[in-house]
Amino acid sequence: MNSLRIALPDDFHAHLRQGPPLRAYVARSAANFGRFLAMPNVVPPPVDGRFLADYGAALASAIAGSGRDARVLLSFKLVPGMGPEAVYRCAEAGAVAGKYYPAGATTHSSDGIAEPGQVSRELAAMQEAGLVLAVHGEDPAAPVLGRETAFLPVLDRVVAAYPRLRVVLEHLSGAEAVAAVLDWPDRVAATITAHHLAYTIDDLLGDRLDPSFYCKPLLKSAADRSALVGAACSGSPKFFFGSDSAPHPAAAKAAGAAGVYASPAAMPILAAVFEEAGALDRLEGFCSAAGARFYGLPEPRGELLLERREWVVPGELDGVVPLAAGRTLSWTAYRT
Repeated sequence: MNSLRIALPDDFHAHLRQGPPLRAYVARSAANFGRFLAMPNVVPPPVDGRFLADYGAALASAIAGSGRDARVLLSFKLVPGMGPEAVYRCAEAGAVAGKYYPAGATTHSSDGIAEPGQVSRELAAMQEAGLVLAVHGEDPAAPVLGRETAFLPVLDRVVAAYPRLRVVLEHLSGAEAVAAVLDWPDRVAATITAHHLAYTIDDLLGDRLDPSFYCKPLLKSAADRSALVGAACSGSPKFFFGSDSAPHPAAAKAAGAAGVYASPAAMPILAAVFEEAGALDRLEGFCSAAGARFYGLPEPRGELLLERREWVVPGELDGVVPLAAGRTLSWTAYRT
């Protein structure tokens, strides 16, 4: 097969930042995705309807400037003490999800949650409002390669305590997390990134240290990658795409900032992963159907054309070193 048309994909985990660079990052996402869920770890964080509406307006303006037909999906940051009324105001402002960051787990998460009891009233309000709880599933106190696994019992308690709450465990990185998601009820799903599906810790730490592959959670072993590929290609509605595209300026990335700029190369990388697994026919379900159904969104409008055409990922895009910089990819993606 030399080309493939799929319904326009959704990205259910995108860091679009703020300030002047935001426009370039939004335009890059809109080039391949019809909808993208904006993460709320910006400063100040959107923890109230007014702040969320302001951030949403900035993102909508950037989409308009891109000339693309795309829609941003909004999430608010779940923080201790915000209160149930703030949750309801965020829902009224258009939020589809609230994001749970364990305190200290990733960029701008120092105001995060030490344990779920700190946000019990807010979680109950999210359940009542029909919002999705999106979770960065890492325990920052655990050894770095075991942080995702260490957090699974915490999430297990949340799933049990709120029996109507829809939950997404973000950016799966290991086999244990895949097994946990499969064991939980159907109202629990997970996103998987292109970089966790395509690469392993050897790409980060093999022949040399390559900071462009440094993300949280870390890339893991070949066995973990195999489990993730199996989940993504299975056709299960529990697994769908979220890029976790997280751009950092080149200087910050070289200094050790966690996050990969995945949006520019994500769809060609995914096409190669699914082709290698003999599952190109399931790429559309993973990228364009399962997530929309879980979030209760309409089917996507438009198409993405994937063509077998080699290209080399530039060493820099939008002032950022992108995922797979300098590597030759076998697929190219175009919106039609």
